[in-house]
Amino acid sequence: MSAAIKFNNVSLNYGNKNDIVEVLKSISFSIDSEEVVSIVGPSGSGKTSIIMLASGLETASTGSIKINDHEIVGLKENELSEVRRKNIGIVFQSFYLIPNLTAIENVLLSLEANHQYNREQDAEELLGEFGLSHRIHHLPGELSGGEQQRVAIARALINKPKIILADEPTGNLDSANSESMIDLLFDYTKKSKTSLIMVTHDNSVADRCDRIIEIRDGQIV
Repeated sequence: MSAAIKFNNVSLNYGNKNDIVEVLKSISFSIDSEEVVSIVGPSGSGKTSIIMLASGLETASTGSIKINDHEIVGLKENELSEVRRKNIGIVFQSFYLIPNLTAIENVLLSLEANHQYNREQDAEELLGEFGLSHRIHHLPGELSGGEQQRVAIARALINKPKIILADEPTGNLDSANSESMIDLLFDYTKKSKTSLIMVTHDNSVADRCDRIIEIRDGQIV
């Protein structure tokens, strides 16, 4: 099975040569197509940085990062955007919904950003799968936290990505909504044969994954 994501000796540093903060220290790992992997570790250990690097939203200081065999280190921003468009959906802990757009408009915004139009039916069907058929014309402020996160997940999945990157997707939800969100992500991943890489502090969520990668002090342990 081919690797969906491959990190080879990747480091991430901040600061200057006289005051360097090492966030990630020469980490290497690969994640297969259709594999579900959790990234765990203490706060500040570098978990979110892995998501940011894999999505091309952060630039590695050294090393190689491949997304479905495409090297992304050194790409220009327009090239990175193309890789993301074709391969990646991102779910953040914060919902990042546009407050003056309805649920369906927030989902469609992702399509329009990728120059895909006239897919209202696809957006309606996806929101329907997530139990939001009756809420598609509601603004974010009219939705519960769980409903907002489902809209955010639908926005990430509407482009049918090969890889889902999720950074603490249940961090702002109560336990009941958290379990519902995780079930939704796992069901979608299995159905669509997608890779899922998820940062989590929840051991019960991590244990449901195919594999766990533990990060401490910027290194894999």
